[in-house]
Amino acid sequence: MTKKKKKIGFALGGGAARGWAHFGIIRALEAHGIKPDIICGTSIGALVGATYATNCHTYFEQWVLSLRKRDIASLLDFTLGGGLIEGNKLMKLMREQISADIKIEDLAISYAAVATELSTGNEVWFQKGDLFDAVRASISLPGLFTPVYLNHEWLADGALVNPVPVSVCRALGADQIIAVDLNSHVVGKPFRQAKLKKELQDSKPDNNIKRWFNEASNKLFDNEKNNEGPGIFDVLNSAVTIMQDRITRSRMAGDPPDVLLRPNLSNIGLMDFDRASEAIERGMACVERHLPALDVLH
Repeated sequence: MTKKKKKIGFALGGGAARGWAHFGIIRALEAHGIKPDIICGTSIGALVGATYATNCHTYFEQWVLSLRKRDIASLLDFTLGGGLIEGNKLMKLMREQISADIKIEDLAISYAAVATELSTGNEVWFQKGDLFDAVRASISLPGLFTPVYLNHEWLADGALVNPVPVSVCRALGADQIIAVDLNSHVVGKPFRQAKLKKELQDSKPDNNIKRWFNEASNKLFDNEKNNEGPGIFDVLNSAVTIMQDRITRSRMAGDPPDVLLRPNLSNIGLMDFDRASEAIERGMACVERHLPALDVLH
């Protein structure tokens, strides 16, 4: 009797720019013969997972490695609505580079993206419908990206309820799950507001939004006490990281993965999207450290 092949699921967690580590983790796992049958993502994990499910992850890894601050700024469509960034430019780029119209149910492997209903706090698992609508909803980090209105609901980042979607992988039929937690080494690190403010002001993309950048950097990083305490961005960064870390620990206590990968990304901030090389290298190094644990998958 032929032994049934076990289905492997990747649960890719949220963490904004730290999520580029997912590319390194996927590359290293593939190098050791481990490929997913199911891939589920929350927030940046949903985005990277979508590039894998469409077989475009190698191309997108090269693209993120080429990103500089000016490139990142050109993709940020600023607004004063429910968040700082609309996200339409990023989604437009993904549609142009992959395909304008991809349905989740038509993908070669099982895929799901996690978002959160703002009105109820319920999890939403996108398992069918437009792939990029699902990704856009999943990355809607409160305060940063505006929420998305889909299916008569306002949706926000899935990390509000399920930062590392092990449960989604299991529900989709995964027998063995590799989970990636991007935030475990980040809680408690020093505030970075002065450095981030300087970086933001030094990376103005053009004169048309120069004034916006100056005003935004003051609001994000300055406080009312001569910079003695955390700025708004520091508070947002720390609050999101603490929330994700605590929810992840709680959910995994009751539903642990077979292998848990926690790359050390403590000095990479939520908006350090130009540091892909470092994040990818740390993702690969994390896999190498966990090779003995990965033996259970063979």
